[in-house]
Amino acid sequence: MGSLFGINPAMRPEYFVLFVAYLVLLLATGLAFARRMKSAEDFFLAGKRLGAGLIFISLTASWFGATSMLVSTDEALRGGVSAIWIVGMPAVLTVIVLAVFFAGRLHRLPVMTWSDLVELRYGRLVRHLTSVLLVWYMALLAASQMAALGLFLEGFLSVSYGWSLAAGAAVVLVYSAAGGLRSVVRTDFLQVVLLTAGVSALLIWVSGRSSWAATAASAFEAGIVGYFDLFDGFGTKALMLLSFTLAWTISPIALQRIQAARSAGAARKGLWATAAALLGLYLLIVGVGTLSLPLFPRGTGGRPLVAEIAGREAGFALGGLVFVAVLAAILSTLDTAMNAGALVLNRDIINQAFPNTRKRPVPWARAATVMMAVLAFLVALKFRNILKTIGLSSEIMAEGFFVPGAAMLVLRDKRPLAGLLGIAFGGGFAVLSFLGAAGIVRLGLPVWPHSVPYGLTLGAAGFFLGLWIEKRRSPSRRGT
Repeated sequence: MGSLFGINPAMRPEYFVLFVAYLVLLLATGLAFARRMKSAEDFFLAGKRLGAGLIFISLTASWFGATSMLVSTDEALRGGVSAIWIVGMPAVLTVIVLAVFFAGRLHRLPVMTWSDLVELRYGRLVRHLTSVLLVWYMALLAASQMAALGLFLEGFLSVSYGWSLAAGAAVVLVYSAAGGLRSVVRTDFLQVVLLTAGVSALLIWVSGRSSWAATAASAFEAGIVGYFDLFDGFGTKALMLLSFTLAWTISPIALQRIQAARSAGAARKGLWATAAALLGLYLLIVGVGTLSLPLFPRGTGGRPLVAEIAGREAGFALGGLVFVAVLAAILSTLDTAMNAGALVLNRDIINQAFPNTRKRPVPWARAATVMMAVLAFLVALKFRNILKTIGLSSEIMAEGFFVPGAAMLVLRDKRPLAGLLGIAFGGGFAVLSFLGAAGIVRLGLPVWPHSVPYGLTLGAAGFFLGLWIEKRRSPSRRGT
């Protein structure tokens, strides 16, 4: 594979040309919809004018990323249909929860980020702690997509990991910084079409060479128990389901898209359409993985299944379509993470530390986009495991922010100690868990996803302890 930034002479020129052409098309699409903007709301919320159709397109593209195309197919090949619990069902469940319980309430909030609401409910100190957690979460989420891009292209094109993720990230950075959310949403339309076409074509190709009967026979011969059992190995998968669902429900991406909708009704309709689309896409993905078992009974030698099919088994027509579909899945999630992360970084870190930056909102919004891209790039150079990186990002939100974040939607009193202890206990555990996963400290803590119940329990304990102390100390106090 070469060094971190080397180039392997075994590069496949036809796919490299396709990769460059796709990046040019994506860049042209993003820049074509860039408009003159005057405010941070224009840049990050597209002027709050998105209809249900664009909300649907954007959220579908955002939640169908690297783990969907690469990890889920590999997990389905190895373990069968229960792979749908890893990222598929969390994504669908998250969107349903948002549509049923939160869309109307979130759209009515007079805030741009979660930290704005945190300050109203818990005070400025808790706001600052929350802002750090949110920025780190978005950096890890963006890094997981960069890592996926680097690993996919490193194996597919024999281009080094460093150059692979740098090329894709640079293109996304240019149109995201130029046009903000408006450009991100318009490129998402192109990418949803491509990823849907690629996944559908992939299933058709696999179905023509395999069958459910052949898959059952291959699973029996390999001694794989529970290949068609939806709940096989559900213990660990249930923890992943919990971690992802809690994190994504309270993520800056969800709040940003709902706030960008022209109405609560448009947001709700877009969310329901997204749930249906994601369910269909994940069923296709699991079908591709499981039906591939007779074709790859000994596995793929460490290469992603999708890359193996597109690069070695299928012809260039199908292979090229699948190749572009994988790029679309990765980059559509990357641009969302970068844009939403820049919103948090700009409003909750830069504007708070340097109030004068609010006088030039758009230049500083673009600067924050660049900073988020650089931070995510540096993280991606350290963490190359896609599922682990996105798992660590979800752990931060699930353990550190979900309990106080969900509670502030129903709280009417200002409870700073409850918010402080909830985030300190849960977020502190998540940070220690991250440091352990990075090999910086060795505390013997459970690793993700087995760490989630501990961190979530600590976060809830801290929150309710703070609530109890505050009520005993001043039971009649009412906040604003």
